Amino acid sequence: MMLRKASSASLSLASRRNISHCRTAFASRVVVDNLLSQDASLSSELTLPNTSNRTSITSIPVRNFSSAATALKEDTESIPPSKERASPRDSVQFTPTPERKYKFFQNVEVTQDGVAIVRFDNRDKKVNTLSFALSAEAKTLWNEEIHENNDVKAVVFTSAKPDTFIAGADIFDIQQLDDKSKLKTIIEGELEFFQKMKTKGVPLIAAIDGPALGGGLEWALWCDYRICTDNPKTKLGLPEVKLGLLPGFGGTQNLPALVGIQNAMDMMLTGKDIRPDKAKKMGLVDLVVAPQSLEKVAIDTAKGLVDGTAKKSKPKKKSLLNRFIEDTSPGQSMMWKKINEMVQKNTNGNYPSPFAIIDCVKYGLAHPSGNEKFRNEREQFAKLAETTESEALIGIFDGMTAMKKHQYGEDAALPVNKVAVIGAGLMGAGIAQVTAEKGYDVLLKDRDDGAVGRGLSYMSDNWDKKVKRRRMKRYQRNQNMSRVAGLTDDSESWKKHFSGADLIIEAVFEEINLKRRIVKEIEEVTPEHCIFATNTSAIPIADIAEGASRPERIIGMHYFSPVPSMPLLEIIPHDGTADCATATAFEVGTKQGKTCIVVKDVPGFYVNRCLGPFLVEVSALAKDGVSLEALDKAMKNFGMPVGPVTLADEVGVDVVSHVASFLSNADLGVRMEGGDISLMQNMVEKGWLGKKSGQGFYSYNGKKKTINSDVKAYLKAFASRDLGLKEKEIQDRMVSRFVNEAVKCLEDEIIADPVVGDIGLVFGTGFAPFRGGPFRYLDTVGVSKYCDIMNGFAEKYGPQFEPCQLLKDHAASGKNFHG
Repeated sequence: MMLRKASSASLSLASRRNISHCRTAFASRVVVDNLLSQDASLSSELTLPNTSNRTSITSIPVRNFSSAATALKEDTESIPPSKERASPRDSVQFTPTPERKYKFFQNVEVTQDGVAIVRFDNRDKKVNTLSFALSAEAKTLWNEEIHENNDVKAVVFTSAKPDTFIAGADIFDIQQLDDKSKLKTIIEGELEFFQKMKTKGVPLIAAIDGPALGGGLEWALWCDYRICTDNPKTKLGLPEVKLGLLPGFGGTQNLPALVGIQNAMDMMLTGKDIRPDKAKKMGLVDLVVAPQSLEKVAIDTAKGLVDGTAKKSKPKKKSLLNRFIEDTSPGQSMMWKKINEMVQKNTNGNYPSPFAIIDCVKYGLAHPSGNEKFRNEREQFAKLAETTESEALIGIFDGMTAMKKHQYGEDAALPVNKVAVIGAGLMGAGIAQVTAEKGYDVLLKDRDDGAVGRGLSYMSDNWDKKVKRRRMKRYQRNQNMSRVAGLTDDSESWKKHFSGADLIIEAVFEEINLKRRIVKEIEEVTPEHCIFATNTSAIPIADIAEGASRPERIIGMHYFSPVPSMPLLEIIPHDGTADCATATAFEVGTKQGKTCIVVKDVPGFYVNRCLGPFLVEVSALAKDGVSLEALDKAMKNFGMPVGPVTLADEVGVDVVSHVASFLSNADLGVRMEGGDISLMQNMVEKGWLGKKSGQGFYSYNGKKKTINSDVKAYLKAFASRDLGLKEKEIQDRMVSRFVNEAVKCLEDEIIADPVVGDIGLVFGTGFAPFRGGPFRYLDTVGVSKYCDIMNGFAEKYGPQFEPCQLLKDHAASGKNFHG
């Protein structure tokens, strides 16, 4: 629902992989590169250690989906279909008038040449979504105005809303159904409607401007011709996999028939967005036009299809290689074998929807005629809708939607035009990048020209990559660079520039006196309304604000590294922070593309606080004789993107040691006991810093990693016993420490509710997205059952496993965390 100095590598690195679990990409026609995670869809590789000019214990990464969670946010862009919850206005009775006959459509217009123009236009929402109510009204519109109307020679489907066609199906409708088996009948009715449209025998044209996602694209696939605009907001895709579902309106059958099996599988298994130029190249659309020309071109095309001067869309001709792969038994056998292998490898079988999509396409190939293939598709859809995985992923998406708004009122935030970033390391440069991309003027300040230059080069290189990958136009790249001004400490002009700043974001070393000095220095040159945000990973915001002349304007904005990719942002007000400062930080973060959660000002805030006991338990398990391989395998099988040992090596053993040491001296008490963090402290002294030094828990030689004899001897000496633990107990010991701390944070009001808690750990740590986050995981397992597991561990291993009071209360009452 998606995550610098060499010593400050952010542990949030790994969460990018967790947020990637559910994307699958084809390399060279037959090979699936990788299925990133279901939820936030980010790239699958772990990020490199943080090299900014600050020591960070902030981003303790565990990268997924995605969900890639945020597989649920590709690169934080490919989020699940835009499916809105019903608003209070949805329940308002609609009264038809001659000027407006329909709630979800404008009145049908028929041109003199017999082209009927059907414009989607949900009068109560900013975007069009396919709801049960819209479907019912569409059938009425078609039957009363088009099907029996002999004057209608062609039909154009388009949208009256600018920059949006249809953003997807309305997930709220599915959630409201207690009996998901009813979906089979509902979907059957929709398929019959689409097939009835085809029986009229007139050309059907989809004219697309803006997103055509999920059910929106499926509607277009039933048409004879598709035209889209070159609007940057236009994108086409079937992202249902990110919600644990599959395309249910014929998409698994119609898409492969149009663009080929390999292209279709790439789209459906990854949920990726297809941009206009690629859509034209692959045959997904027939024309790409300017937005202002869309309707005219669509009408002219409709007339051409009627009089024969234009031809209906046909699948693109396949190459000889593709004909072998897709149209012969040996080729298909090879293709499906590879696809299944890669999906299994990258999901560990934890996500049922990719396999269901594969089965639907294969079934359709075996049953090409008749409606059996559609019957199978809707049955598979209904089965998926009943799974806990789909419920969890939809819960993440709902949480992402909820996090887009704050509670401080529409007018609480101050207007922000200019943002100054202090610190041009990878963290500061990353913050500057996402800020400039959203249209803000940015000041990037560091100690000297060399430091600033490295920050500017970081941004320039990232934007050049986007241009190369066609994710950004060259003029946009130049525009972004023009918004950033580099400044140095030894130039007096920086003070004049800062006098016009509305928001300061500080990203320097984790040293409280340095941060306080910067606050004092900045307050002297910035206007009274200017807000000062610190990107600290753990230092209490109130301590940084101590002695400030405007403490009410000071707030924490805790980004996760690498900033351009990681979807989470923790907003941390201290007790004296004004609501306007919190609202402003939230709105800027949201505009930057982040999912923002507001958390209490305590050591470690929320995400890192939860990771502390988890890290300690890793050392406890090593002391109990669990091997490095077993630790990693256990957590990967649980659903994490990487195991804790690989994670420590990737981000730096020194960084993990620093995090564990800091939190051990904080206020968590017995919950940080039970292990021995000297495990990592001694490794740091030996120079075993992880992958960056070539030696950590593992030894690195190119792409290979092994455990050498020195590490084996060290771990053997460290272990005090060998309990011969099974994988389930290893998982429960680590995850229970993690989950209990999340519930304790809710108990202590560090987070507002379970939704915030789930979103924070899925997007911040890569907590297995298909489990929905720690609170939904507890509901699924059973709170009482989980309490019993922890009580058993407390008796066996010590009080660090004792469930917190809120967990006990829920277990006693039988209450779930989610209703």
